[in-house]
Amino acid sequence: MTAPRRIRRLPERSRTERADLDAVLDATLVATLSTVVDGAPWVVPMLAVRDGDRILLHGSTGAGALRHVAAGAPAAVSVVHLDGVVVAHNTFDSSANYRSAVVYGTLEPIVDPDERRRALERVSDAVLPGRGEEVVPMTDKELAATQVMAMAITDGEWLVKVRTGGPGAAPPGTTAWTGVVPLRVVADEPVADERCQGEPVPASVRERVARGAAAGGS
Repeated sequence: MTAPRRIRRLPERSRTERADLDAVLDATLVATLSTVVDGAPWVVPMLAVRDGDRILLHGSTGAGALRHVAAGAPAAVSVVHLDGVVVAHNTFDSSANYRSAVVYGTLEPIVDPDERRRALERVSDAVLPGRGEEVVPMTDKELAATQVMAMAITDGEWLVKVRTGGPGAAPPGTTAWTGVVPLRVVADEPVADERCQGEPVPASVRERVARGAAAGGS
């Protein structure tokens, strides 16, 4: 049996509770999918949504690398939130506050059309809550052209690392300014397409703005 993965560099920053992983994954909509294709590294940012004990990703069925990972190639999904720049008394000790996670496994294609449709609705609701009820449903042709995959979240196959707080203590006599520059992602007011000028902003878009304002871009 393979030993659980663990953080070796600054292990005191690791988090081992599943709730910590869920919180990091749920606070973002973008992840990096990594694998190896024909002996070369392959990395691409993608929309990713946690759905219970799995991560949902989707893309075009014409993407060759996605077909590669859908065939069972080992892969990793990573996310990171940069929460602040930590300004220390010198550049060497300056750092950043962050929350990061890496999930290892394989991606299983969702073949059943009904399950695939439900998975895509889950992704859509994470991006724009309730948008599916405001627009026409996805056609069977559009559904067939979309590759939907799921990576199971398995015990021992994920890592979470977090840094919080300010800089370390400065040597006596140091006068340089130290502290933290907080960083966050926010949602601005929506900008209507020219074809929709004068139309009310739909509930799904208002909800996305509200969530971004309340949670700094969750």
